[in-house]
Amino acid sequence: MTQEPLFTETSPAPATVTAHIDGGARGNAGPAAYGVVIRDKDGKVLAELSKYLGSQTNNFAEYSGLLAALDYARQHGFTSLKVFSDSELLVKQIKGQYKVSSPTLRPLFEEARKLAGHFQHFSIQHVFREQNRDADRLVNRALDREKRG
Repeated sequence: MTQEPLFTETSPAPATVTAHIDGGARGNAGPAAYGVVIRDKDGKVLAELSKYLGSQTNNFAEYSGLLAALDYARQHGFTSLKVFSDSELLVKQIKGQYKVSSPTLRPLFEEARKLAGHFQHFSIQHVFREQNRDADRLVNRALDREKRG
């Protein structure tokens, strides 16, 4: 069963900020982190965000990365955000193509929906893992940093 779309994808504004997001867990659940790379319209990196999340699932980490990207873009006054994620589940849930049945993910989904609604233009797109290497690197850096203590 599908849900109503959360937003209508529109043509992006000329100054669209992009975010490549990733989340990962070593074990599922296990040590988890997210990584986010925010770029301006010319591809210049504006921010690299990452955070260790403790013991969580991979999907929890993916949603945490999305929330971090949405929060960063909103806090910095951007009105247009295009998100790229290698999590097909997350992308299809945000687009309303998959139902969110997990009680753990439901509040994260609701928060993402609310934050996405603040943008004049918002879109999310699935990309292959190879196209998301920078965000993946940040996930692994956060996990390795925590492991070293």
